[in-house]
Amino acid sequence: MFTLDKATKIFPETLSAEAVPALTARYNLLNAEDQLALIWYAYLEMGQTITIAAPGAARMQFAEPVLNQIKAMNFTEQSQVMCDLANRVDTEIGRTYAYWSVNIKLGFWYKLGEWMDEGIVAPIPQGYQLSANAASVLATLRGLEPGQQITVLRNFVVDMGFDPGKGEGQRMMEPVGVPVAEDQRTKVFIEGVLNTTVISYMELLNANDFDNLIQLFLPDGALQPPFKSPIVGSEGIMRFFREECQNLKLLPERGYSEPADGGFNQIKVTGKVQTPWFGAGVGMNVAWRFLLDPDNKIYFVAIDLLASPAELLKLGQ
Repeated sequence: MFTLDKATKIFPETLSAEAVPALTARYNLLNAEDQLALIWYAYLEMGQTITIAAPGAARMQFAEPVLNQIKAMNFTEQSQVMCDLANRVDTEIGRTYAYWSVNIKLGFWYKLGEWMDEGIVAPIPQGYQLSANAASVLATLRGLEPGQQITVLRNFVVDMGFDPGKGEGQRMMEPVGVPVAEDQRTKVFIEGVLNTTVISYMELLNANDFDNLIQLFLPDGALQPPFKSPIVGSEGIMRFFREECQNLKLLPERGYSEPADGGFNQIKVTGKVQTPWFGAGVGMNVAWRFLLDPDNKIYFVAIDLLASPAELLKLGQ
């Protein structure tokens, strides 16, 4: 019989991009000034090679009051707000920021970056020098693949602000869009995989059809996001889909399946994921590790950010 712990160990040869959590941990040790400067330097450099998509109006309506408040401040006050966010200081803006969804946070920093370019928001002080540790983090970030870079930058901003202990359910979600119409959905082909549940998972997620997607899972099924603990149960998984997975584009390429104990089936698929923030120019190299019960329901699925493009090709026969 499978336990969750045993399920997480399927396809143990999968090599994930451990540089991402390691670099995030190094970033978290920097002081606030270096963290903020590093974000801006990284965005400036990435802007030359990776196009960042403008945030949607519906998403940004939640951040607009705070953005307007910051816009009305002088440069000293603006710098203090940004440092307070990085230092997780208990302020009104810090509390508001903490319960925004990831996409709202990304949109907030995107807008501040635009305003910095326009001279509306305090720029990096002229002549500012990154510390040796911060410069080392930036150098390491430069060496990552684009898909890993955008994951690291997401991690840089996601935990800022002051969270007074709100539960996961208290987080502000951006509006959940209407699923793509049936006749406009794209069919998925995965070389080596014909399993209807796995194919439906990809197609339904691409269509933002989370209500039907969650039906593929067992009630006590689990989903493990990259570098995170598994989310167990329909309610938590549904919240993850709505908060983290809107408008993703999954591009599975190939996979294979193996029988497992108790009539279960384990299937590994590799491919790419494109995010609405960075468009079609950048795909994250990803593996999905599925464990399906005898009735073809998802007991467990892990999403792994792969260590290298070569991992896309390393599949069993």
